[in-house]
Amino acid sequence: MANVMNQILIAEDESRLAAFVEKGLRQYGYETIVAEDGCQALAITQTEEIKLLLLDLGLPIKDGWTVLKELRSQGKQFPIIVITAFSDDKSRAVALAAGATDYRTHLTSYGT
Repeated sequence: MANVMNQILIAEDESRLAAFVEKGLRQYGYETIVAEDGCQALAITQTEEIKLLLLDLGLPIKDGWTVLKELRSQGKQFPIIVITAFSDDKSRAVALAAGATDYRTHLTSYGT
């Protein structure tokens, strides 16, 4: 049974990157769910008790920008950390203004 106190949703369409992040988090006792597109990520947030979302902006079907805006407009309050290749200041500012908790341009910031 999942420990929902530590449940993290990884919204990432690159399977190798998602597996890398998932492996690291599970080593520290976190339960993870991977969503491969924005629609899947949104659906999971409706049925699971998510404590944190690691969100790629370049998701297929519904991109990360849309996911972020929809979750915040629904009143979802869990932290959303954007992890993306978009390193420009404008993207960072827009994501934070839209309700992202943090914005990271690479995983090395997390020591992984």
